Amino acid sequence: MKKIFGLSIITLSFILGSCNNNKESTEQTTAADAATTTGGQEAVKDDESAKDVVKIAVGSKDHTTLVAALKQAELVTALSNAGPFTVFAPTNAAFDKLPAGTVDGLMKDDKKADLQNILQYHVAVAVYKTENMKDGQIIGQANGDNITLSVKDGKVMVNGTANIVASVTATNGIIHIIDAVLLPPAKK
Repeated sequence: MKKIFGLSIITLSFILGSCNNNKESTEQTTAADAATTTGGQEAVKDDESAKDVVKIAVGSKDHTTLVAALKQAELVTALSNAGPFTVFAPTNAAFDKLPAGTVDGLMKDDKKADLQNILQYHVAVAVYKTENMKDGQIIGQANGDNITLSVKDGKVMVNGTANIVASVTATNGIIHIIDAVLLPPAKK
């Protein structure tokens, strides 16, 4: 009788232990599934590797308006992918130069297409380093329009309105920080 009772205890312990392991395994799988379904590359938490263009922008106190616009336009995932991208990134001060109410108006849901067009006008699908830029060079942008570069005394200007004030290399391209917002040409 003691032998049967002892075997029953061991068997019960084994069964309960197996149930706990399955529960933990299920919880881990569910957490992993949730992490993969809530975002693309931008959802990957990695504080050790070099950063992509989005993570660099997110980490910049001078680009909070740009980051908010990228989120509103649902472009974060696209710019977190492999690229390569050249991003002409206007600073908060550049957005402040726009007429009052412009940014707020573009951040409304019914203006998402306009916002996407403007933001895509700031992105080229290739890497263009400043040292290789030429005066009069035309670069095709993600929205299908072109920008024109002016180079004088080593300083680069985009469309005659925005100066490249700094450049930051990212894992999926390069960011050129600019002091004005680029506005796409009007559609004909």
